[in-house]
This record gives sequence, C-alpha cells and structure tokens, in this order.
Amino acid sequence: MSSSCQKTLVGLALASVLATGCEPPPVVPTADRRQNQQLSRIEGQVVVQSRARGNAIVLLYDADRPPPPQGAGRPLSFTVIPAAQLFGPADPSSYGPFTASFTFSLVNPGRYLLRGFIDADTCLTSAQPCHTPDFLPWYGITGEPGAGDVGGAAVDPVTRVPRVVEVAEGPDGALQAATGVTVSFSDSTTVPMDRPAFQVVGDARFNPAAGAKRLELKPLQVHEGAVDVRPPGLVVRYVDNNSDGTPVDADRDGEPDLWPRVLVRKLAEGQALTPTQRLLTDENDLNRDGVLDTEGTDYIRADGKSDGLPDQVVLVAKIVQEPALMDALRSNNGTAVVSSLGVQVLPQALDARDPRNPVALRSVPSGRYAVTLVHFTGQTWRVPNELAPTLASEHGLPSVESQSFVLEVP
Repeated sequence: MSSSCQKTLVGLALASVLATGCEPPPVVPTADRRQNQQLSRIEGQVVVQSRARGNAIVLLYDADRPPPPQGAGRPLSFTVIPAAQLFGPADPSSYGPFTASFTFSLVNPGRYLLRGFIDADTCLTSAQPCHTPDFLPWYGITGEPGAGDVGGAAVDPVTRVPRVVEVAEGPDGALQAATGVTVSFSDSTTVPMDRPAFQVVGDARFNPAAGAKRLELKPLQVHEGAVDVRPPGLVVRYVDNNSDGTPVDADRDGEPDLWPRVLVRKLAEGQALTPTQRLLTDENDLNRDGVLDTEGTDYIRADGKSDGLPDQVVLVAKIVQEPALMDALRSNNGTAVVSSLGVQVLPQALDARDPRNPVALRSVPSGRYAVTLVHFTGQTWRVPNELAPTLASEHGLPSVESQSFVLEVP
C-alpha cells in the first residue's frame, strides 16, 4: 500500500472518530446522592443608602430557622462585597444610593432569608469609641455586627417584612434560580450598641436539689487584636413587640418580659472531644451547624416517656427583676444600662427541640452548660467562647479567663 493511500485511510479513520465524538454521551444519574443533586443560585443586588463605609456582608439563612432575635438559626453561607466595589471613590458625605451585585451559588432547593450588615469603619466619622471593620466569620465572638454597623435584609418593598426567597422547580421540572433579589441597607437600621459581651462572677456549680441558682453578669470590654467589643454596660429593655409602650408578658407570670433573653444550653460531653469541641459544641449538634443531629442523647420527659429523638436541653433562666432595675426601666422609657445583671437559673430542664413547644424533662441532666444573652437587635454573646485561655492562643486571639466559664451540674 502506498504512503498516500495510508494517509488517506488514517485521515478517514480520524474523521470518523471526530464525528463520533460530536455526539454527546448519555448522562445517567448515579446512585451517589452527592452526584445526583440539583443545585441552583440566588443572585441580586445590595442597595445601600448610608454614609457608613465598609464591606457589605450578606448572610443566607434557612427560612425555617431564622436568626436571633426571632430564632436561633445560624448562617448557611455568606458573601462579602468589598467596600471599594460597592462605594468606589464616592464622597464620604454621600448617602448614595450605592449598588453592587452578589451571588450565592450551589444553593439547595428550599426557602431562604437574606440578612446582612455594613461592617463599618466608624473611625471615619466622629463616633466614639470608634472601631474599624472587624467581621471574621470563623469565630462566634467576631461574626456579628457591632455599634455603628448598618443592618440590612431582603424585605418586601411595600410591607417591609422579611422576604422569603424560594429556590424551587419550574414548570419544566428543572430547578430555577432566584434572581433579582434586593438586600437593602439604610441608616435607619444602624446598630445602636455593641454586642452584650459579659462575664459571669461567682461559683459555677449548680445543684438543682438546692433550688434556683443566681448568676451575676457584668459587662466585658475587650479591645485587643481582632476583638473589639466595648459595651458601656448591659442594656436591659422591655419586650414591646408592637411599640405601643406596654411591655409584653408572654409567659403570664405577672412580670414584664425583658431583653436580653437568657439561654442556658447543655454542652457536648465525651472523652473523644477536642478542647475546642468541649467548650464550643452543644450537645447533639456535633457539627455545630445549629441543627440537631439525627442521632444523640434522648432524656426522659416529665411524663415518664421519651420520643427517641436527640434533645436540645436548656435550663429555664430569667433576669432577676430587682426594684432598682425596674425603677430605671420605668423612668427611662423602658430601657436601662446597668453595670451588673442578676440571672436566676431554675432547677427545671426543657427539651427545646421545637422552641415553640418546649417539653419539660423529668430532671436536670448532669453536665456542663453554656450561657448566652440574646439582645433585641439580634446580637448575642455566649460563654464559654474562643477567648477562653485554652483556645485563644490556638486561634491567635486575646486570652480572657472569664470566658471559659461553664455552669456545672453534678
């Protein structure tokens, strides 16, 4: 066979292979759920009308697990729009509006809420004390807004209620993207105070058989390294949901409900836990995603039964309504700043798996408990946290002995 004939046959064979390659191979879903998963995206714009300057932080939440103060949900994801991209060379005195695009990719089907804040550099203004942008999502103590930051959310443009953004199948059965979502920020939602950072003074041991235990909380100020929290005191406020000046008494105990709310939740136990897990992990939430694990500890209820599901154990706790505190609230339009706050922990445990319908447990489970304050702004502070000496050096954070406090039930 001549070389020219060989070249012709090779060329025909190559052309045949290339032609075959133009036909897309069939794609068949596998049994691996991770590879057989439809995902989509949420995208839109942030719109800012404010003199604040800083990165815009947009947080994505499950609509069934809203963030504080409405719930205890944690962000599923977040995105950061750099200040340079959002504000550019605008005059510092300009209120805008300023706009920039954002996208959440790889979003599962579901219903979502979008919240956020401008991580403001308040040192650019006359605010005192000022703070520079300090959002660090990796730590509980640096992952929330502080005084002077500007809050934002995706809301209905008419009613201003939070908008639920849905990622669902379209008419053709394909998962649709949620587009055109606007997250609005304005000076009317400026955060008025620092987070309710506190330290607990006194004995950590709690014997339920001896009755209720009183904890004394005092404000904590830390301005070192990546941490900047400097509350002038602990802010107490009437719960007044409709702003009519009349405080709420939701539990009908004859006393007005107060902010901050006090949450005392059981921590995880076990020899296999690392020091970080021992201090920062709630029982039955070992991956720390804010959702109870499918398997875990189930306690006997007050009726002698159990539901076979992992429990979210919390202790009943409330602010002590001392005369001086209540006088200060009445004389200052329902808000008071105090240098010490009494908290009473009752010898009563609940399974708060369904926070709307907590169920009483037969006894208080032994173990260690974390204490959290939740303010009306949605800001929180919890001890123990990453400032505990056993954790701080590992994370490059300042060491604060009081932040290793745990309430111990024998």
